[in-house]
Amino acid sequence: MQTRPRACAHRPATIQGGLVGRQRAGSIGGVTILIDEAIWPAHDTLWAHLVSDESYAELHAFAAAQGLPARGFDHDHYDVPEARLAELVAAGAQPVTGLELARRLERSGLRVSQRTKRGL
Repeated sequence: MQTRPRACAHRPATIQGGLVGRQRAGSIGGVTILIDEAIWPAHDTLWAHLVSDESYAELHAFAAAQGLPARGFDHDHYDVPEARLAELVAAGAQPVTGLELARRLERSGLRVSQRTKRGL
C-alpha cells in the first residue's frame, strides 16, 4: 500500500533573504500576496488592491521590494494602478477576484472594516 505524503500548510518564506511570513501551499514565489482586478476608477486610471493574507510585514516587504510608495497603503491594502498589475504578478502576486481577495483578507483577521477606517 502506497501512502501519500501529508500536505504541509505552511513553510517558511523569504523575501530578499529575510523571513517575512510563511508560504502556503500553492503560493507563488514564497509569499502569499494577492492582487485583484483593477476596477476602481480614480485619477484617470483604474486601481487594484494588493494584500497579504498572512501578515502586514509580508505585505510591506513585498511592496517595498517592488517600489510601491508607502502612501499607497490604506489600512489593510495597497492601492496599485492598473499599469503595475502585470509587473506585480510577475514578481509573485497571485491574481484573484475582488470577492476572493476580500474573503481571504477577512479569514486572515487582517481586514480593517469600513467602520474602523472611518473612525466610527
